[in-house]
Amino acid sequence: MEWLSYLLILLCPLMMIFCMKGHGNHKKHDTHFNSDISSKLTNLEKENEELKREIDLLSSLVKKES
Repeated sequence: MEWLSYLLILLCPLMMIFCMKGHGNHKKHDTHFNSDISSKLTNLEKENEELKREIDLLSSLVKKES
């Protein structure tokens, strides 16, 4: 049974090599992910500007009424 523990210890690096081999080519996914985040960020910035304008308009209306 002593050889079983040695076998498990030797299997760990081999398993890591084979598991990490599939993680090498994610450039396409990362580019798509980054462009998706960029477009969402752009939309949020536009919405933020619109909301700022609405707040300014409403605050000016409130000041006129008081």
